[in-house]
Amino acid sequence: MLLNELNLKQAIDGLKKGEFSPQELFSACRKRIKEVEPKIKAFLTIEKYEENTKWRETALGGVPMAVKPVLSTKDKPSSASSRILENYLPPYDATVVRKLREAGAIILGSTNADAFAFGASTENSGFGPSHNPWDLQCVPGGSSGGSAAAVAADECIFALGTDTGGSIRQPASFCNVVGLKNTYGRCSRYGLMAMGSSFDTPGALTKTVEDQAFLLNIMAGHDPLDATSSGLPVPDYVAALGKGVKGLKIGLPKEYFGEGLNSEVGKAVKEAARVLESRGAILSEVSLPSAELAMAVYYVSMPSEISANMSRYTGVRFGGGRELFEPEVKRRIMLGTYALSSGYYEAYYLKSAKVRTLIINEFKEVFGKVDLLLGPVTPTTAFKLGEKANDPLQMYLADIYTCSINVAGVPAISVPCGFDSRNLPIGLQLIGPHFSEDLLLRVAYSYEQATEWHKNKPKL
Repeated sequence: MLLNELNLKQAIDGLKKGEFSPQELFSACRKRIKEVEPKIKAFLTIEKYEENTKWRETALGGVPMAVKPVLSTKDKPSSASSRILENYLPPYDATVVRKLREAGAIILGSTNADAFAFGASTENSGFGPSHNPWDLQCVPGGSSGGSAAAVAADECIFALGTDTGGSIRQPASFCNVVGLKNTYGRCSRYGLMAMGSSFDTPGALTKTVEDQAFLLNIMAGHDPLDATSSGLPVPDYVAALGKGVKGLKIGLPKEYFGEGLNSEVGKAVKEAARVLESRGAILSEVSLPSAELAMAVYYVSMPSEISANMSRYTGVRFGGGRELFEPEVKRRIMLGTYALSSGYYEAYYLKSAKVRTLIINEFKEVFGKVDLLLGPVTPTTAFKLGEKANDPLQMYLADIYTCSINVAGVPAISVPCGFDSRNLPIGLQLIGPHFSEDLLLRVAYSYEQATEWHKNKPKL
């Protein structure tokens, strides 16, 4: 196995034992990037190796990581994949980046994404689209598509992303990697270029579930720089992995298996449910009646918050002029400004906020009956580049099974669970109550241990 093909645990173990150095691991990733990047286009910038004699004393030991460009990286390019911030060098690290760097991670480079994380395909990047390693004619998903593609193509050991309506889980599903959207407030948003401030969640894309648990141990926790970060204690997520699923009640929301779901995706997800049942989980059908309203709530509330957040880009303090905004950025600003304007605030934004409360309460109610929920991540596998680029509504529907989780603020994880007839990956989504990441990771790990899907690699 080549060094760049290692998962996080394998890389840490090898570094600790002295089997290879951080520089050798970094160089292996750089070599892989040089080989496949002309096809994948997962990266916007690549960094040079910087030696640190203290890495062997840290938890991560000098593992290279890729970073989505909406997370600030001190004195390194953080463009948000938009031309307006093409030359922006932040004066500080985002908290999750800082924590990982202090734990021994090395920044390998900045990955491509939809500009300001506005999109579901990475086609809205100001620097051109990324490509799916499993089919170069397909999108890798979005908005963290570059991060997912980089992990899937073994260009890095792990990557950071952000999830506002599915932007970690959907590309994870499309690229056959693991993506965790943690509970809102579990990880600090400080240094994350805000999209929808009440939805945004930083997280990671990894090769295994265990890698997710290890990283969350480092990233989670209260941050005095973020008033929305939780002060709840951080459990040992790695220690919880081996507890199994026997006796756990898993609900399958009937609304997630109806019209619009591709038959191959539905079949793979139901088979995954049966695997967990064979390991002792108890399955039952449940209902989330307001699930169909989540898309409407999300696409009123989220653009409204975007409208407020994007007002800082005036070309005065940082960035270029507004004429550099990408089309999707302009579209969402206009949608949000309209929803907040006089005469429409009560009709749209206020009503959206009320329905959001209903959805939150609905999730709380269903979690009084089951321990967690199981369903698809997306209604289809990866679609072709350009297929939905001119139809925003169809693009937005890519988030139909993911955005309700952000509306409610609960955690969810995407785990590889199969391939369709075109050999495109399918993802399984597990959803839990607030701050139940230990439970989600435990169930995801049990499923991963029983299957081989996550070990499949694209042929490039």
